Amino acid sequence: MLALVRRKVDCLRERSIINIGGRGNASNQLSGPYGIEFDKITNILYIADLRNNRIMTYEKNAINGTVAFGGQDAGVNKTQLSSPLGIYLDYLSNSLLIANHGVHNVVRWIRSEHEWILMAGDINGVPNSTSTTLRQATDMVLDPMGNMYVCDRNNQRIQLFKAGEYVGQTIAGTTGVSGINASLLNYPWSLKLDNQLNLYVLDTYNHRVQQFLRY
Repeated sequence: MLALVRRKVDCLRERSIINIGGRGNASNQLSGPYGIEFDKITNILYIADLRNNRIMTYEKNAINGTVAFGGQDAGVNKTQLSSPLGIYLDYLSNSLLIANHGVHNVVRWIRSEHEWILMAGDINGVPNSTSTTLRQATDMVLDPMGNMYVCDRNNQRIQLFKAGEYVGQTIAGTTGVSGINASLLNYPWSLKLDNQLNLYVLDTYNHRVQQFLRY
C-alpha cells in the first residue's frame, strides 16, 4: 500500500514539472499551451506556447525549458511565430511542422535551422479561402508519402497539400460553409490519420469526431 501511495506521489510530481511558475513567459512558465509532441529518440518534449508565440523544449525531468523557436513578438518574419497551435514532429526531415494560427499558414522548422520554411498558406499572413490560402489553421499531419493534411478551421474544411505542392484540395467539408450533415464541418480543430490513411477530424462545434475514408 505504501509503495502504491509513493507511486501516486511520483506521478503527481511528474505531471507538475512543467509550468510550476504559473502563467508567464519565463523558462518555467507557459501561456496558453496547445500543441505537444514528444521526441522518442531524444526524450525531448516540444510544446506550442501559443500566447508567448514560441515553441518550448523540455528535457526529461527538467523544470526549466528552452525556447527552441520564436519567442519574439508575433509576426510574419521567418524567425517569428504567431499563436502557434498544432505541431507535428517529422523524423524524416528532422523538422517540426507548426500551425502558425495567427498568420494563417503552416510552416516547417528544420531543427538545425533558424528560419522556417512555408508549407501552406500566405507567406505574409493574409487569410483567404482560395486553394493556396488558409484561414486560422489549427493542426496538420503528414502521411508516409509526405502529403500534408491541414485543418483549415475558419474555412470549415480539411485541405490536402500533396508533397512539394502549395495548391491544396478540399477533401472534407465545404469552403466557408458550416453545418451538421455528414459532409460538412463546424470549426474543425484537430485531425489524425490511422495506418490505413483514413482521416479523423475533431468537429468541435458539432460535438463529434468525423471519419473520412482514405482519399
